[in-house]
Amino acid sequence: MIQMRVKIASNWVGNGAPCFIVAEAGVNHNGKLNLAKKLVDAAKKAGADAVKFQVFRAENVVTKKAEKAEYQKKSTGTGSQYEMLRRLELTQGEFRELAAHARRKNIIFLASAFDAESVDFLNELKVPAFKIPSGEITNFPLLGHIARKRKPIMLSTGMSTLKEVAGAVSVLVHNGAREIILLHCVSDYPARVEDINLRAMDTLKRKFKLPVGLSDHTLGITVPMAAVVLGASVIEKHFTLDQKMPGPDHRASLEPSELRRMVTCIREAEKALGNGIKRPTRGEEAIKKAVRRHIVAKVDIPKGKVIRLEMLGLKRAGAGLGSEYIEKIIGKRAKRNIMKDDLIFLEKIV
Repeated sequence: MIQMRVKIASNWVGNGAPCFIVAEAGVNHNGKLNLAKKLVDAAKKAGADAVKFQVFRAENVVTKKAEKAEYQKKSTGTGSQYEMLRRLELTQGEFRELAAHARRKNIIFLASAFDAESVDFLNELKVPAFKIPSGEITNFPLLGHIARKRKPIMLSTGMSTLKEVAGAVSVLVHNGAREIILLHCVSDYPARVEDINLRAMDTLKRKFKLPVGLSDHTLGITVPMAAVVLGASVIEKHFTLDQKMPGPDHRASLEPSELRRMVTCIREAEKALGNGIKRPTRGEEAIKKAVRRHIVAKVDIPKGKVIRLEMLGLKRAGAGLGSEYIEKIIGKRAKRNIMKDDLIFLEKIV
């Protein structure tokens, strides 16, 4: 049976758990281990739950003549996808060192795998979950291979229809996956805010009865914040050490200070969401005494006088009877002299 609550390392994800924040380093290390380690450090400092990279072998992913996507051409110039990806590879030894560095920094190490060999390697590294990128959602052999590892799966759904998502989920479940998180995504770099369609998260949640989140490629942090308010269980966001660095993804990524602000704002938003019970806060209870109105005498009321409505007023007094008692007081007699502005209490009337 698939589940609405998934555990990644020590973190519960979905069904009332805090948002799981993934700092997507991707290939923003530019093929250099020292930069990759700095990205781990920046993700930890920002307060992210996990830092994620991309593990692949260019020769297993793309032909040597495949053209780059338009956004890649704009940021990296001419040349093939193959040449670009070859420059962005890290070796398995470097990834082992990077994963160990993340463990020392006490941040969860994750990676997207683009081929079966990389899946097996990540499994050896004991990653607590697998991330399937949007471009692989119709790669059923890869999906099946990942599912058979019996680990939690985050599936990005960029560029896909609901029918294609259903096909991918079916393959995953058929091959043994039981812990699946669906990430709504718009695979454009950067994505336009007006294209994001955050309500699609609710569509995915209702259709598949799975935790949902957002893999976001917009500029800034407005969209991730809105996604959390709408119930995103996961936020994945690209980040870089410097947006001006050469490479395909830097320009659509947050810098470390922005990532930290995003994490802080998400945690504040979660606190603001509360538990949904409508009741005064502890602070409001104290303020209520000062600002709620209570029944007072509008004029002097002699002992024995029958109290009429025009003799009563409502003023802030810090204590006393509220307006709901007026009907009980009208027509009663004053037990004693009541002076103008005195609070009216039941013991003062008969």
